[in-house]
Amino acid sequence: MSEQSDLYFSQHTAGQMANLVYMVGSSETREALIVDPAWNVDALLDKAEEEGIELVGVLCTHCHPDHVGGRVMGFDIEGVEQLLQRKPVPVHISALEADGLRLMTGIGDDVIVPHEDGDVIELGSVSIRLIHTPGHSPGSQCLLVETQGEPPHLISGDTLFIGSVGRVDLPGGDPAALYHSLHSVLKALPDETRVFPGHLSSAEGCSTMEEQKRSNPFLRVESLEMFLSFMGA
Repeated sequence: MSEQSDLYFSQHTAGQMANLVYMVGSSETREALIVDPAWNVDALLDKAEEEGIELVGVLCTHCHPDHVGGRVMGFDIEGVEQLLQRKPVPVHISALEADGLRLMTGIGDDVIVPHEDGDVIELGSVSIRLIHTPGHSPGSQCLLVETQGEPPHLISGDTLFIGSVGRVDLPGGDPAALYHSLHSVLKALPDETRVFPGHLSSAEGCSTMEEQKRSNPFLRVESLEMFLSFMGA
């Protein structure tokens, strides 16, 4: 974080699926959103309190249980529902994932804020633009965080990993849509954009779009047909 920057940005590893949870907001106002809170909610909230950060909302990249809480693969995962019991705040998510979030977590319409592609949330001088990137799920979204004095930060959820991409064999997965999200949307971002994925798929929790365009085989493929072959579709 540069001296001129207002950006508050922290990354936290959580759970048995190497999830990455983020807190993003303004250093000046000391307000932040928590992105995809799951697994150890109390520890995440305690960390925010220790750093003097007021969490003013939840922001979800998609509604799979390892990101918002629920049951998957024999795990009962705590998440948004448990967070709201301690910290009642709005929950921001793509409108396409709102129904799934209700079913997965049991939270009510009164706390869900549905969003469309291109919506922007602002905290201090920090803006968070919501980018619809279907493929892993119909309403998956990436979060482009921008403020003066910093390169753009992309929280890419389960759309783009470091050296890989999200799976498409779950309900709602669509490999052709993922190809479009990667090659027509994310590859158009500036090379200096820093990429922060939803899971650790390598030893690194951060890369750049330039590096991913150069080294990620799913971004290097030259056609949809090759991409589908890579995905086994």
